[in-house]
Amino acid sequence: MKLGAFDIHPVTDGRFRLDGGAMFGVVPKALWQTCCPADDLNRIPLSLTCLLIRAHGKHVLVDTGLGDKEDAKFRSLFAVERIPTLQQSLTQHGLSRDDIHMVINTHLHFDHAGGNTMTNGTGALLPAFPKATYYVQQGEYDDATHANERTRASYRRDNFTPVANANQWAFLQGETELLPGVTAVVTPGHTRGHQSVKVESEGRVAFFLGDLIPTVSHLPLPYIMGYDLEPVQTLDSKRRVLERACEEQWLLIFEHDPLIQAGYVSKNVDGKYVLREVTL
Repeated sequence: MKLGAFDIHPVTDGRFRLDGGAMFGVVPKALWQTCCPADDLNRIPLSLTCLLIRAHGKHVLVDTGLGDKEDAKFRSLFAVERIPTLQQSLTQHGLSRDDIHMVINTHLHFDHAGGNTMTNGTGALLPAFPKATYYVQQGEYDDATHANERTRASYRRDNFTPVANANQWAFLQGETELLPGVTAVVTPGHTRGHQSVKVESEGRVAFFLGDLIPTVSHLPLPYIMGYDLEPVQTLDSKRRVLERACEEQWLLIFEHDPLIQAGYVSKNVDGKYVLREVTL
């Protein structure tokens, strides 16, 4: 869709599944299963939606999905269905890997940065977007490269070390405007260095949420993932973003909702946030 002078396009790397209990934290299954029915392994379906931004003659990609490096055990565990792949999605927009100028990672978990890298014909790992500069918060990269027992499974070095070896990382120190109207906004909680992306042109604003609010079902303030390292900080970040989105009519874009990609939020008579869906 057009957003002022910019074009924004959701591009997908397919779908996968995660444990529903982990996705909703302290919220009882009796509440979340009505909106997100689980399979017999208690997993719920999630989209791998990334965002393509065309602005100022640049092609900007926010997050890169799972990629194709993982083995059959991993694909079975997470019920991965990469149909279409991210590359196929970009091809539908007339783009190849060489056409991407900037990659912004909201954070470096495997379902957001897995497509950062790829293997070549000899099995060597290389950046998937050879002409792009990759952007992430410095604190996020530090945490990813010094993962602990809890975070190690989510931070897979194959997704970010080859980018460092190719000198394609640019590390951010807090909120940063990367292009006029394209800003990385720190929204901590899920991880210490998690960032969302604000796109603003001609008075219109779109906000790519990343894992701050992964699905529409996570709009209620206490609906916070068990994966979040600092859930109280997530609560503060959510409240701040949703208040501004409501007041200023931001278009919110959801990375993991399997049915709804975007919409505008408002408060109902009970003070709860509700969404008016928009098709991109």
